[in-house]
Amino acid sequence: MTAGTVVIAGAGQAGLQVAVSLRAGGFGGRIVLVGEETRLPYQRPPLSKAYLKADAATDSLLLKPDAFYETNRIETLLGTRVQAIDRAGRRVALSDGGHLAYDHLVLATGARNRLPPLSGVHRPNVHALRDAGEAERLREALVAGARLVVVGGGFIGLEVAASARARGLDVTVLEGAARLMGRVVSPVLSDFFLDAHGAMGTTVRLGAAVAGIEGEGEAGPATGVRLANGEVLPADLVLLATGVVPNAEIAAEAGLATEGGVHVDRFMTTSDPAIFAIGDCAVFESPFAEGPVRLESVQNAIDQAKCVAARILGGTAPYRSVPWFWSDQGSFKLQIVGITTGADHVHLAGSREDGRLVAYCFRGNRLLGIETVNRPGEHMLGRRILEGDLKVLREDVSAEDFDLKRHLAELSAKV
Repeated sequence: MTAGTVVIAGAGQAGLQVAVSLRAGGFGGRIVLVGEETRLPYQRPPLSKAYLKADAATDSLLLKPDAFYETNRIETLLGTRVQAIDRAGRRVALSDGGHLAYDHLVLATGARNRLPPLSGVHRPNVHALRDAGEAERLREALVAGARLVVVGGGFIGLEVAASARARGLDVTVLEGAARLMGRVVSPVLSDFFLDAHGAMGTTVRLGAAVAGIEGEGEAGPATGVRLANGEVLPADLVLLATGVVPNAEIAAEAGLATEGGVHVDRFMTTSDPAIFAIGDCAVFESPFAEGPVRLESVQNAIDQAKCVAARILGGTAPYRSVPWFWSDQGSFKLQIVGITTGADHVHLAGSREDGRLVAYCFRGNRLLGIETVNRPGEHMLGRRILEGDLKVLREDVSAEDFDLKRHLAELSAKV
């Protein structure tokens, strides 16, 4: 289809990429990008990293300049959201009272912060981090010498912890599980980053169950975080980095399958052929995972958006992009290709001392993925291996003279 109307619910990286790819592919119809924030689409990854350490304006994060939207005839409805879907009539209701008819609807609604069911989470100096406004407020509060308690030891919590240490704050990270980043990395990388953050001067406490946030009166500023054992950790500010919830409510209300997110097929189509879902809100079957997954990454958002745009334009290729992720924590760049959390064997190469590591993650003799620290070359090689479905075995990486680049060249020569 090269005409008609495409409505995109969500003006983040995924939503914008659908619009960009449609125009690049020759779509001549109407494109409407609906976003709840008042800002034009912007980059989110820097919000927990470089943005917190610098005084950059939020305009520096914009994915496209103002003029791009007019030039490419992409309508933007900002400060509003799609709040209901009329599937039979193929139109959506907007939070500002308006309505839009569509031929295709793309749900790129993303996710929102998961706030733990604790007392005190709404105190004024208790922060979460998902959008630019929250990042601005957090950055203003990162004052040298202040005591920051981070609840959650995943990507966001650890990135903010490293950024705060760089600004001279006293930082404590509380993680309820037995290791850091347990949902996304192997135990050997968890151990490495536990030591790395300790070396930065951050206090990390594992198995720390948080019972509440104490403060002045019922709604005054937080003064401490209370643990289940009764201990109270003094705090001048608190960051809740306790995961996200996919924004799937409008899909559920429209009768679409939404357990854990909006369910889609291999073309990112919901049970309604006129409605797609992509990015952080979408649950899909990946050849690189066991069972349905919902992935939170820029790569996944962009590649799924390209897949949907191609499908609207008449393409027939399913989504099968290799997932990859990254996290900057202090001087360490963690990069992951594949989904490695189901590994039962990890072969570690490189040096802990100089902070340059490669972890080959296997289930049985199947390479699930590669985790690297400050080894971007091996990360890129890993992408090529998984994209080409090339076989790398445990016995290969265990060899003393194993070289990934040479091995890839040998594998490619056999194809």
